[in-house]
Amino acid sequence: MSKLVIVRHGQSVWNKENKFTGWVDVDLAEKGVEEANRAGELLKDYKFDAAFTSVLKRANRTLDIILDKIGQTDIPITYNEALNERMYGDLQGKNKDEMREEYGEEQVHIWRRSYDVQPPGGESLKDTAERVLPYFEKEIVPMIKEGKDLIISAHGNSLRALIMKLEGLSPEEILKVEVPTGVPKVYDLDADLNIKSAEFLR
Repeated sequence: MSKLVIVRHGQSVWNKENKFTGWVDVDLAEKGVEEANRAGELLKDYKFDAAFTSVLKRANRTLDIILDKIGQTDIPITYNEALNERMYGDLQGKNKDEMREEYGEEQVHIWRRSYDVQPPGGESLKDTAERVLPYFEKEIVPMIKEGKDLIISAHGNSLRALIMKLEGLSPEEILKVEVPTGVPKVYDLDADLNIKSAEFLR
């Protein structure tokens, strides 16, 4: 049996400013630091064999704060852009409300919440899954099969791709899943990746 903990980074500066962030490397907001510390408190009784994160500092810093809080800064950490947030292309850095005014509420909703429609110059959730899941299968699944306990600090859409895979959700179902900032979700998985339990820690 393996424990897999996934956590979306704490609130970033651009989350706070209601901007599309994507691959832009913005830091945590003050609230995000608080959320990461809170996640560490919730995970203080967990022991991890390894950690995985994207190459973006908001996810890296969230992971660092959690590991520092639980006294496990010595575990191996793997950084890979396969776990990066969905790339929002021309929308990156733009205010979401201003984009709704410019393109219309419905169009922005389609860009944000459809499975396979790309924003201009960016990735759809389907595109994101097509880089997240092969990486997960190659690098993380073998460790789950060995019974290792792992933590992944990543982003709303890269984690949606993982949740879709782990929970067997359809493209329509995953679009309704909210991944809150700084709230760990714990999966108990057997060697075949069957879920024995799954819960957000709050």
